[in-house]
Formats: sequence, structure tokens, C-alpha cells
Amino acid sequence: MTRVFSGIQPSGEMHLGNYLGAVRRWVGEQGAADAVYCVVDLHAMTVAYDPATLAERTRRTAALLLAAGLDPSRCTLFVQSHVREHTELTWYLNCVATYGELRRMTQFKEKGQGQESVSAGLLDYPVLMAADILAYDTDEVPIGDDQRQHLELARDVAVRFNHRFGDTLVVPRGTFPGVAARVMDLQNPTAKMSKSSESPQGTLLLLDPPAVLTKKIRSAVTDSGSTVRYAPEEQPGVSNLLEILGAATGRSVGDWEAELDGRRYGDLKDATAEAVVELLAPLQERYATLAADPGEVDRILAAGAAKAESVAAGVLGRVRDALGLLPKVTG
Repeated sequence: MTRVFSGIQPSGEMHLGNYLGAVRRWVGEQGAADAVYCVVDLHAMTVAYDPATLAERTRRTAALLLAAGLDPSRCTLFVQSHVREHTELTWYLNCVATYGELRRMTQFKEKGQGQESVSAGLLDYPVLMAADILAYDTDEVPIGDDQRQHLELARDVAVRFNHRFGDTLVVPRGTFPGVAARVMDLQNPTAKMSKSSESPQGTLLLLDPPAVLTKKIRSAVTDSGSTVRYAPEEQPGVSNLLEILGAATGRSVGDWEAELDGRRYGDLKDATAEAVVELLAPLQERYATLAADPGEVDRILAAGAAKAESVAAGVLGRVRDALGLLPKVTG
């Protein structure tokens, strides 16, 4: 069975774009692939963060994934720092990756821009990401456009490792999400929806109460004119709402264009709000149950880490042998 790997940062929150663009796809892949999903807490340490909240944000993120439909009996869900093979493999891959490759990474340039000093971890972030993927003999990595460069580095490092040390690592391939992968900000429909947005009213959080979701959608920026028409360049606000409505209901944008033909923007907003509230209601209910029992979430993550470690340990064994390291004698 094809093995799929994906990771998510432990923000403790998720917005509708995360769900429609990535997480819902993860849920659907559980039955069709050997799916491995990871809350990447080590990646969160590459920039300034609050250590007092990291553990709780990690647990909340895992609970949101479970509430969204990840089933620990059908996938492997764990926390990155709970499987030490990730950091060990990172060092080995550091000895294969080059400084020039890392320095050219677009995200490193963007996050380091204007700062007097950046951590070595920020520079090395793509190698840790490569280790996350390569530790599980991953075949496919579902990614967005912003991660293409990092995946290419993982592929290049795996190929280079195999060339130098023999056929050891599986070279992964990227797969790319389709419709509604990029949900845009409701207040600035030319920008992607983001938790770090300067317009919180433009971001639909998965745990926003129904009244808040409805208010945000009804306050969404639309466009001049009055025709409900899908035209992202000319009518980005209306087009964004149509994409959200289509993704939330499982119907095509064209179907909704036809149904709302001759109707007002307010009708589009009402239909979108109703669809989003209905879509998220079961998720919010499941999350409330999980949040009331954090010990259960921790148990699921511990079982996932044990399962992940059993795979990663085998890959690390092959890597250590290929590198010529002296085996550790036990007993």
C-alpha cells in the first residue's frame, strides 16, 4: 500500500482553509493509503515561541485532527518530538545537504528578512522536514505550492544519499490538492486565509461558534456589481464565497452559480454561512468531547508514536549501516 506522510504545525488552532485544503483530504486518504500524520512541534521551535503554551497547543492541534475525522485505527498520528529518529536522521542528512541549498530556500529568506540574527534551526528547517518524510519510506507527500521547494530538497537529498551510500532511502513524490485548496481571506480575498492575518474577521476558525462564523461570512468583502458569478480575477470576493460554498456542500461552483443566478450577494452569503456552520457542527461536537478528556488524546498520541517509531527505527538502521557507523553492542 502506498505510504503517505503529512505534518502540521502545533498552532492550537485551524481555519477553514487548513481543513478544506489539507485536513479533509488527509481524512479521505486513510482508507486508500498507509497514512502517517505528524504534529511537527520541533518545527515550531525554529522561530520565537512561548514554551509555556507549546505542549497544550500541540495537544489541541492533535485533538482538532481527531475531531476532523482522523481515525487512529486507520492512520498513524503522533507528535514529532516523541520519535527521536527524526532528529537523528536530520543530522545524517545535514551531512548530505549543502549550505547553498538551504540558503536559497524562499521561506528562509522571507522569515529571516530584516532580522539581525536568525537561528540555525530556521536555516535547517528543510532538512528536518526531509527527515520527517524520509524516516517512513514515504511514497507520496500531499503539499501546497508553498512547500514545493522543500519537497524538492527532500528528493534531492534522498537521491544524493543513495548515490553516495547505496540504495537506502525511498525518494518521495509530491501530490497536489485540487479545488478549494486555497481559501482566501474574507476581508482581503486576494490573500490566502491565515491565522496570522491582520484581519481576524477574515479568518474562519474551525472552533468559531456558529454565530461568529455567520457574522464573519455576512461581513465578507464582495465586489462591485451585483451578479453572483465565478470570476476570480474580476470578482475575487464573490468567487471566494462560491468556492467555500461548493467545497462545504460537495457541489460544484457551477451548480451554485446556476442556483444563485439573479440573486443578491446577501443570498450567497447566507447560503455560505449555513453550509459552513453545518459542515463544522460535527467537528465541533467531537472536539468538545476530546477536550474534556485530554488523557485520551495523550494515549492516542503515545500509541501513534510507538507505531511510528517501529517504522522509523528500521529506516534508521538501514541508514546507519549505509553510513558505516559502528553498531552499538547491547547486553
